[in-house]
This record gives sequence, C-alpha cells and structure tokens, in this order.
Amino acid sequence: MTTSHAASHKPNHPYHLVDPSPWPVVGALAAGVLAVGGVLFMHGVTAWLLPVGFLMVLATMFFWFRDVVREATYQGHHSPVVQIGLRYGMLLFIASEVMFFAAFFWAFFDSSLFPKEATGGVWPPKGVLPFDPLSLPLLNTLILLTSGVTVTWAHHALREGDRQGLLQGLGLTVFLGLCFTGVQAYEYSHAAFGFREGIYPSTFFMATGFHGFHVIVGTIFLIVCWFRAYRGDFKPDHHFGFEAAAWYWHFVDVVWLFLFICVYLWGGGGGPYAVH
Repeated sequence: MTTSHAASHKPNHPYHLVDPSPWPVVGALAAGVLAVGGVLFMHGVTAWLLPVGFLMVLATMFFWFRDVVREATYQGHHSPVVQIGLRYGMLLFIASEVMFFAAFFWAFFDSSLFPKEATGGVWPPKGVLPFDPLSLPLLNTLILLTSGVTVTWAHHALREGDRQGLLQGLGLTVFLGLCFTGVQAYEYSHAAFGFREGIYPSTFFMATGFHGFHVIVGTIFLIVCWFRAYRGDFKPDHHFGFEAAAWYWHFVDVVWLFLFICVYLWGGGGGPYAVH
C-alpha cells in the first residue's frame, strides 16, 4: 500500500517544480531596504538603514542558497535536465555582467578616444599621473591568470575523482583571489588621484573597483565551494555549484585582461606614471 502510494506521487517528468519559498519576497524586501538605505546615506539623512539592508541581503542569500544546496545534494531534484537549465541561467547571468562592464568601457573609451576641453584635449587628462602598468597591475594580472589555472586544475581533479587535488586547487585559487584583492587595495591607497578629480579617476575607479567587487564575490563563492568539497557534496558527474563558480571566476579573469590592456596599458598614455 505504501509503495503504490509513493508511486502515485512520483513525478512523471525530470523537471523540478520548486516548493513555495519565502526567499523571493524576502529578497525583494531586503533589496528595497538596501536601496533606500543607500540613497539616504548618500544624502546624509541616516546611516543605520544601509547596514540593515546589507545584512538582510546577506541573510537572504545564505538561506536561499542553503535550500538550493539541499535540493541538489540531499533531495536529488537536480536531474540532468534541471542542470541544463541551471547552466543556461548561469550563462545568461554572465552575459548580463558582460553588458554591465560594457557600460564602463563605453564611458572610458568615449572620454579617451574623444578628449574633451575639460581634459585639456589629451588623454590622460592634464595633471593626472596614472599607474605604471608594468608594476602592480602586471603583478595582479599574473596573480589572476594563475588563479585561472588553479581553478581549472581543481575542476579536472573533481572530474577525475581526485578529492585532494580538488581541495588543493580550490585552496590555491582562494589564496590567489585574496592576494589580488590585497594588492588592489594597496594600489588604491597609493593612487595619485581621487575619485572626484575628473573623468579619468571616475572611469578608472568605477571599472576597476566593480571588477574588484566581483573578485571578492567570486572568492566568497569559491570559499563556499571549498567547504562543500570538503564535506563531499560534489561528485564527478554532479557538481554544478562548483562549475558555476569556475565559470564566474574565468569571466572575472577575462574582464581583468581587458581592463589591464585598455585602461592600464593603452589608457595610461605611455606615462609619465605615478611613483610609489
């Protein structure tokens, strides 16, 4: 009787119909609180609403992804067909991120290819000392490219069932991501210009700063994957969570290459550079 009852409730399709969840509504509320808090903070009205909204967003992300991990690892809802949909979703998300950075590159090239009177008709603008691209920016480029190699090593180790190689590769990738963030923070602290000192500083800090934010997000993503790998959540044929993190990290790598070539190398105008 029990067997026939279970069979009658077994889905006859490979798709996952998600149970009612509070997190979309809670996430929208948290994002609204964060946005209002940000606006009020920038107008100097109040500061407490911004951290509250930020904590709400973090809590929503934690509990929502916890539920997704449970559905994938323990409840078996992520069938091969569902994983294909997840891959398409991740690809579309990365495509939206590409367009996000395209806006910053557009602003940078519009200002640099057609210098305005406010910049003195030259690029970089008069009085601006850009970073030497062959110093800290080159070091960060090597760090990030190396991290792309280590995350690929971890992915291949996972597919081969090499748990130790997976943990080592992921650990090195996280370490290199933290090193990149540390070097960029040091670079910012020694900048010869401020964010509000013209179009060059604004476009520079917006493009490289948002990339740095993505590196931090990707590093957290990989840290979570390391703990999940240590716990044994990933299997050679079932590891979309790690695969999505690896895709995101490679995307961060590619964006940095464009930033290094366009903003640091070409955008620096061949010097003179700031001395650190």
